[in-house]
Amino acid sequence: MLMKTASQSLTEQLCARFADRIRNRLLAPGARLPSVRLCAEQQGVSVSTVVAAYDQLLAQGLVEARKNRGFFVREVSVPHVITRPPASAKSRSAEAQAPAVWSTSAWMATRQAPIDATALIRGMFHKVSNKPQPGMGVFPPDWLETSFMPAAVRKVTSSSALREFSLSYGEPMGDSGLRRALSQKLNALNVHAVPEQIITSVGATHALDIVSRTLLRAGDCVMVEEPGWAVEFARLDALGMRILPVPRRADGPDLDVMAQYCALHKPKLFVSVSVFHNPTGYCLTPGSAHRVLQLANEHDFYIAEDDTYSHLAPEHATRLCALDGLQRTIYVSGFAKILAPGWRVGFMAAPPDLVERLLDTKLLGTLTTPALLEKALAWCIDQGQLRRHAERIRTRLDAARARSVKLALAHGCSFAAEPAGLFGWVETGVDTDALAQRMLDEGYLIAPGALFHAVRKPSTLMRINFATTQDAAFWKLFARLRDSMR
Repeated sequence: MLMKTASQSLTEQLCARFADRIRNRLLAPGARLPSVRLCAEQQGVSVSTVVAAYDQLLAQGLVEARKNRGFFVREVSVPHVITRPPASAKSRSAEAQAPAVWSTSAWMATRQAPIDATALIRGMFHKVSNKPQPGMGVFPPDWLETSFMPAAVRKVTSSSALREFSLSYGEPMGDSGLRRALSQKLNALNVHAVPEQIITSVGATHALDIVSRTLLRAGDCVMVEEPGWAVEFARLDALGMRILPVPRRADGPDLDVMAQYCALHKPKLFVSVSVFHNPTGYCLTPGSAHRVLQLANEHDFYIAEDDTYSHLAPEHATRLCALDGLQRTIYVSGFAKILAPGWRVGFMAAPPDLVERLLDTKLLGTLTTPALLEKALAWCIDQGQLRRHAERIRTRLDAARARSVKLALAHGCSFAAEPAGLFGWVETGVDTDALAQRMLDEGYLIAPGALFHAVRKPSTLMRINFATTQDAAFWKLFARLRDSMR
């Protein structure tokens, strides 16, 4: 609730609140602001105060007024998305049933708001309050605190080698000790890669970017699971790729849709999260995995398997790279989720004939990666510290998940997917874009379902982080605001 102060009028406060959200991408381009009357009711101010605040936002160029429709955050470009048109009641041939290209102008007429390359990142890491944030994509800092990480840094910085690796660029493929440790770690997952097949990166997202820049050119088609990671949709769109959204089911991607895409669009790459898929928590089944690999071989495309959540999953979970033996697959992972987000250490394991091309792309982008933190991470792995830490996190997460599920069900929610891993895919029954703004007023950031689609569209789903939804006060407030929207 806004309160008048000596230093700032109610109009100035309301304008500043919306301006901050727009600049930090908490209100996406194309999003509609609440109507003047609704905003006045929500904020407890007069209609004239809202009108004056919206006028200031117009003057700052942050919003635009559309006749008889209201105020909207200023638009940006539209992503290049390929998808199936709405189903027709008429009988259709096999070609008519297949996915078809929608032009940019068609999407301009139908979409709510386009994907923004930084919308989710800015939203996830913009500090809105000191409360636990259900929309965050990482563990709370206190979950990740360890005594062995500082010890690892001291270990490598006190050695005689510090001067040598600080005053040179280091190894182009990454620290050799870390790559040996990663090779052994991958073997435990039945992903057999020698150190010469492993290249380090500045986090897993950077590894995916290296893969995309190596294998693709602007205009190429890429299959990506939907719902999925919004940043991946936006990143590929920024590179000029044509995005093919593949519905993600409990057992894996929709194989019929994939086959249709392959026949019509000849995709060059499929980006997949096999284990603890974000946001559903689904895990790939062996049968689905075999069919995906058959399609890759039949239609000559590569698969980038993002195993970001590998530290939370059982070793026997089905992975495409394990079944394929790194022939048409590229394994990508990192340590931001489980250990050290700030260290930014990621890696990829690739088919031998792709290694040099991937390395060239890495060198053009970053030359090499920081040897100090890579050596420290190698020490954490070799000493068994990372394994024991991951076991503790998994135990704590299992308990947190059980509590979160109980609270969600008690407050009238249901789960669109069986709760697993770090995230829950929750059915709320109301538009979660609108709900997100109401929750933000109260200091809580949630991740609305629209963020996880290649083209933003209204959704009643939201993704929650099981580690940050232990607060009964959050669920009580959530239920009150949700019920007021029905």
